[in-house]
Amino acid sequence: MRTISPSDLSPFLALARHQSFRRAADEIGCTPSALSHALKALEERLDLRLFNRTTRSVALTEAGELLLARVAPAFRDIEDALDDLNNFRGAPIGRLRFNTARASAKMVLLPIVARFLESHPKVNIEIVVDNDLVDMVSEGFDAGVRFGEIVAQDMIAVPIGPRQRTAIVATPSFFERHARPTAPEHLKALSCIGLRFGSGRLYAWEFERGGVEVQVEVTGALIVDDQDMMVDAALLGAGIAFAFEDQVRALIDEGKLVRVLEDWCPYYGGFYLYYPSRRQMPAALRAFVDFARVWDKSTP
Repeated sequence: MRTISPSDLSPFLALARHQSFRRAADEIGCTPSALSHALKALEERLDLRLFNRTTRSVALTEAGELLLARVAPAFRDIEDALDDLNNFRGAPIGRLRFNTARASAKMVLLPIVARFLESHPKVNIEIVVDNDLVDMVSEGFDAGVRFGEIVAQDMIAVPIGPRQRTAIVATPSFFERHARPTAPEHLKALSCIGLRFGSGRLYAWEFERGGVEVQVEVTGALIVDDQDMMVDAALLGAGIAFAFEDQVRALIDEGKLVRVLEDWCPYYGGFYLYYPSRRQMPAALRAFVDFARVWDKSTP
């Protein structure tokens, strides 16, 4: 077998992370066709198939999984070492990839990123919106933003942005046709817009008042997989929506939506920035975490 250099493994690692020729090719800056040829050449030199390919999917073989398990940590150590060199420069440099749900992207992450890039012009940031939790390391993300501390135990979670509060809303015309609920249990008799996670689980709406916590499995004719779409559906009269207060405050002020059960919607800790607890943190990520903490304190 001819000698294989670390650079020969870059196409393999990119495809293993993304399970998509297009996304992997975008990461390493080549065409999907060039990536396919590079991978084929690597497999021929190894005399082993590393991926099973169909017209619709790409999956690691057993040999590919073994190779990934052995070389991925080594490449992360190399990336960490290169990132540490940023400490010797005047400003952080490099790329950061964030994974976040749509609501947290719009309400918290994007405003911070916009200000951060103004003062850190040598950093590039990619935001990937995904309402489901993903494996941060295997998917190639540096950090994520989620509501609450719903992150794995091996992650570091840092509060980011102001406290949040939920809001139960529908149009005025909806409540002209239906009685307004005064307790969470009353929602069971009303048409509510459901929210389904990528895992298939329907979200049970959560409430709390005076130390009493209540979960309600709502029902209705419409189920969506995005909270912004839930608000849009409520505006169209499809039913009652469960949203963040900041998402709908302007719509309530304009009289387009009416809020109910406000006394059952207390403030919560809000969103968290989380990232793998690796031995070294990339300098660009360290700068972003520090910036987000200062931004949070300076934001009313």
